[in-house]
Amino acid sequence: QVQLVESGGGLVQPGGSLRLSCAASGSIRGIYAMGWYRQAPGKQRELVAVITNGGSTNYADSVKGRFTISRDNAKNTVYLQMNSLKPGDTAVYYCNAEILGWVRTEYWGQGTQVTVSS
Repeated sequence: QVQLVESGGGLVQPGGSLRLSCAASGSIRGIYAMGWYRQAPGKQRELVAVITNGGSTNYADSVKGRFTISRDNAKNTVYLQMNSLKPGDTAVYYCNAEILGWVRTEYWGQGTQVTVSS
């Protein structure tokens, strides 16, 4: 059984920063891409950022220059550093990973709320 556990969400003022973490645990033989998605009320879930096991990254245009995704392969953990936050960044943020256990499977975290408001 594999689990993704997120942490680091919360309430922050516009212009502030937050760092999200997502740790994978369980029967893991390897982890491929890891990423962050978000879903705002009334909107579809959208990709925020993704990082491959080789370290290549890709970002949504709306967060380029403000958010940074990174990973620690030794800890099976992916991070999302979010700076210069805007009210439009308010959403539930979900961790996503392609993990090789017995078979290669996509997993999702439970989600963590990020609220940007004064």
